[in-house]
Amino acid sequence: MSTAPFKVGDIVQLVSGGPKMTVSEVSAQNVGFSFLGKVSCQWFAGNKLEHGFFPADSLVKVDAEKKG
Repeated sequence: MSTAPFKVGDIVQLVSGGPKMTVSEVSAQNVGFSFLGKVSCQWFAGNKLEHGFFPADSLVKVDAEKKG
């Protein structure tokens, strides 16, 4: 059985581009060998905190910017 490809705190982006987002929740639904769950993400649009749910297949993990 496949596990969720992301975990809370991962930095992700839509496959098609867009802002970097932080995974805030993973709603798991395994069917056979496929993960079909939804991933809840948060991001800032200016000073406003936004959130949304996305199919896991529509997201890719990206490297977090290193500080310091």
